[in-house]
Amino acid sequence: MNKEEKAARVEDLAGKMKASGAMLVADYRGLSVAETRELRNGLREAGCSSFEVVKNTLTERAADAAGVADVKQFLGGPTAIAFCEEEAVGPAKVLVKYAKDFKPLELKGGILDGAAIDVDKIKFLASLPPMDVLQAQLLGVMMGPIRGLATVCAGPMRGLVTVLSRIQEQKEAA
Repeated sequence: MNKEEKAARVEDLAGKMKASGAMLVADYRGLSVAETRELRNGLREAGCSSFEVVKNTLTERAADAAGVADVKQFLGGPTAIAFCEEEAVGPAKVLVKYAKDFKPLELKGGILDGAAIDVDKIKFLASLPPMDVLQAQLLGVMMGPIRGLATVCAGPMRGLVTVLSRIQEQKEAA
């Protein structure tokens, strides 16, 4: 790789780092080509823009250029980075699942919204439900008090209607 190619690669990595809301770093040593392809396909389906094997020195330069120097602590040995532009829950689930299935894959850590996260936090992310389920749960929690207030406010009106209908029935019976 000549200097121009290295500079282009650093610029490409820096662009991906800036565009990513999350980066999940793993040691891919020992994975076969077929396993790596399967992992990439799973990450792509989970919403991850790319999973790339990176050179540590070029990644360090790109991290400095992108302003995410925290990622440098995870660079050691063979390194692959999953760049997640949207949410990190789906890709974290895939990586944790594949780390269990393919023993050679080892999670190192990552960056989430500009802050370094360790393997335990990645596993916690993987345990969360998808974003649409979380939004539905939040909406349900928010609607509970409103529904209760509507029921309480409608109670006296319902009671008045019941009393008036009984009075009408008594007058009709008499």
